[in-house]
Amino acid sequence: MDDVAASIPLGDPTVSRDMNPTHPLSPLDETHDPARRSWVASANTPGTDFPIQNLPFGVFVRRDTDDWPRVGIAIGDRILDVATAMDLGMLEGAAAEACDAPDLNALLTLEAEDWTDLRRQVSALLAEGSDAAPAEELRGEIMVGQDEVEMLLPLEVGDYTDFYASVHHATNVGSMFRPDNPLLPNWKWIPIGYHGRASSLVVSGTPVRRPAGQRKAPDAEAPDAGPSRLLDYELEVGCVVGTGNALGETIPLGEAERHLFGLCLLNDWSARDLQAWEYQPLGPFLAKSFASTVSPWIVTRDALAPFRIPAYPRPEGDPAPLPYLADDANQAAGGFDLTLEVHLLTPAMRARGDAPFRVSHGSFRDIYWTLAQMLTHHASNGCNLRPGDLLGSGTVSGEAPDSRGCLLERTWRGSEPLALPGGETRKFLEDGDEVILRGWCEAPGRPRIGFGVCAGVVVGADG
Repeated sequence: MDDVAASIPLGDPTVSRDMNPTHPLSPLDETHDPARRSWVASANTPGTDFPIQNLPFGVFVRRDTDDWPRVGIAIGDRILDVATAMDLGMLEGAAAEACDAPDLNALLTLEAEDWTDLRRQVSALLAEGSDAAPAEELRGEIMVGQDEVEMLLPLEVGDYTDFYASVHHATNVGSMFRPDNPLLPNWKWIPIGYHGRASSLVVSGTPVRRPAGQRKAPDAEAPDAGPSRLLDYELEVGCVVGTGNALGETIPLGEAERHLFGLCLLNDWSARDLQAWEYQPLGPFLAKSFASTVSPWIVTRDALAPFRIPAYPRPEGDPAPLPYLADDANQAAGGFDLTLEVHLLTPAMRARGDAPFRVSHGSFRDIYWTLAQMLTHHASNGCNLRPGDLLGSGTVSGEAPDSRGCLLERTWRGSEPLALPGGETRKFLEDGDEVILRGWCEAPGRPRIGFGVCAGVVVGADG
């Protein structure tokens, strides 16, 4: 695919985003074979998030036991216990050994080739009819049901940086406050981001307490302090950094993908009233640091290889990226064709037994800067990224109202309340509301690759 990448000029708006190219650093191999099936029957069910072509990583602990956290790989409705499979001689190598740990950080320190090697071994181990598949009596020893475990935050995150990379989100929010000039002059030149709070990252399913802080109503003479009245979610994609760089060194764009281990779903909860009062002049602070929810499964870059697409096509008149952010391969296949949805379940809906209501349906196609560009820019000043660092894409929004990735946009600052089943409305989140993020990749002739669920219930400020 190098020839394909080299043939596409930067910023060419005629390039089809449906060409589904393979990134040179994410080649297809036998693990992507659409015909491959698993001896885990649930992995062959149409529509499952976790077919054998996926194999995402997470960390679990068996319920009602004193067992320590273990690295697992999702397959259908089951989880492969990687350390146990290695102990039984079914897996080998540096990556398998690194999984004998309570988190993914040791695995992340390795090279991309190590991650690929382990994926190939696991795919062969789980494949129906493979010579590597374990005997029937051993299958129960290496497998545990997803309904039998508690999922944990899969990695120890040292640093968390959140970007602002969706042009539609930035334009929508900017137009609310600067109708004549929605995007600031630097936005299309540089991936904008801020340093988030790693200590308040939580795994899906963790309740989120409504934060308190200073807020100032537009017509008030002075601020007051109290629980946020304008609590919001943000639909984002998280990027897990693998191999890092030394302090003072940079990561060229052509090498950035080797530092990208995988993707997850991310809800960067936001208190809009606190944010409006505090964000000038230095940006987000308490409005963002109270909680950010991460999905428990990390879908690897290898698994996503069949779903690569060209980078966002820059409209005529937009500036071309500066040289350090420009690369033919990144332009040709730096994007991910990832569908994203937000669902809302209110206490009243839950009591009636209603299904969650779909609030938005969008796509990661609509991200202006690629993840590789964000990573390269982050390290361009010599900042040392480390294994386990998390990069957030920022809210992912599309052009259509039902593709907006937060309530601030979806209800247009509360002026267009969201109509819910049963006659309820929402401008912003209320106590007891559950926000559920989902994401998946699909392409003709290929199994659907899912990300699982990223969910959290809002609880009152009093807990």
